[in-house]
Amino acid sequence: MLIQHGTILSPMDKKEFSADLRIMDGKITEIGSLAPTAQEEVIDASGCMVAPGLIDVHVHFRDPGLTYKEDLHTGACAAAAGGFTSVVCMANTKPAADSPEVIQDILARAAAEKIRIFQAAAVTKGMKGTELTDFHALAKAGACGFTDDGIPLLDEKIVTEAMNQAKELDLPLSFHEEDPCFIQQSGSNATAPAIAEDILVARDCMLALHTGAAISIQHISSGNSVALVRTAKSLGAKVFAEATPHHFSLTEDAVAEFGTLAKMNPPLRTEADRQAIIEGLKDGTIDLIVTDHAPHSDEEKAKSFGLAPSGIIGLETSLALGITNLVRPGHLTMLELMEKMSANPAKLYHLPFGSMETGAAADLVIFNPEETFCPTSWHSKSSNSPFTGKQLYGTVKYTICRGEIAFRR
Repeated sequence: MLIQHGTILSPMDKKEFSADLRIMDGKITEIGSLAPTAQEEVIDASGCMVAPGLIDVHVHFRDPGLTYKEDLHTGACAAAAGGFTSVVCMANTKPAADSPEVIQDILARAAAEKIRIFQAAAVTKGMKGTELTDFHALAKAGACGFTDDGIPLLDEKIVTEAMNQAKELDLPLSFHEEDPCFIQQSGSNATAPAIAEDILVARDCMLALHTGAAISIQHISSGNSVALVRTAKSLGAKVFAEATPHHFSLTEDAVAEFGTLAKMNPPLRTEADRQAIIEGLKDGTIDLIVTDHAPHSDEEKAKSFGLAPSGIIGLETSLALGITNLVRPGHLTMLELMEKMSANPAKLYHLPFGSMETGAAADLVIFNPEETFCPTSWHSKSSNSPFTGKQLYGTVKYTICRGEIAFRR
């Protein structure tokens, strides 16, 4: 396969240049001014950018146990349509991904999909927060990290021991930071205030400094939490932070407009919080852009706000929201966006992807940053998004994984 006339984005070494790119046997074999060979498939990338395939380290594919919302196949299709070639699935499946058998089952079935699917393991058995899982056995089974995402860990001794074991294995540990003591009702800023997030972020930043473990603060939503992560980094803690497109694109006002489609944990917050997240992305405090892709059925989201589940889908709009709300207003360059959507996630999870050089895996996204689209239908099994019908910049034209086309528009 030959990709011609595109602009290459190489976030690992911070280079942007015009070149052609040849793929053979799942690898990038040549970069330069290249002519096609006989019977070689040629992709004309004129007007497009060619970048490492996007990597989302925070998705929910609901498989096993909740596959009426999503499954490995439909999740993979949604990811490919959004330009993602690798994803990390969270552990809150049914049963939870807390045993080697569940991890191995998921990974065996995921191997048939057109993108790379990795699986995080639960920190505690049954995600009940009281007893650690067998980290070593789970890592041996193929777990790429540990998280009880969706449920905060409230026992400091459990958290500290988890950090010590994760450090020993050199695997990341990710935290959902919402202390239920401060939450009257989840999903809105008025009833799940920022202090619920801030107090656990402060605790875990200091425990990370104490233990030396690499941790990730998931889906950060509070300006104060951004400041806490910034301080922890300055002290030498190995703290990373995620931001979602909905938290840098929307505020709590979206709840009045979209109802349960704008209900998520942690909730959308104030404009000041949104701006603090953008500033954190700009100065490097926030390392990762993730979707927290959380599919739910129409029937579930049609319930009253108090009863409806939290979360939205996000894989098919993440790149476009980054271009529309971060790059075009001048907050990030395109290279900086790619760094947070491919290079940094690869580094945190020790994945051998995210680079654009000869010999690298041919996991690529080709997109036109100037072309707009309005998402009205979804490759996901679910459709719970407040961005349906919104005009967005940045159309994915091709997603290539392992040297094969996983998606083309």
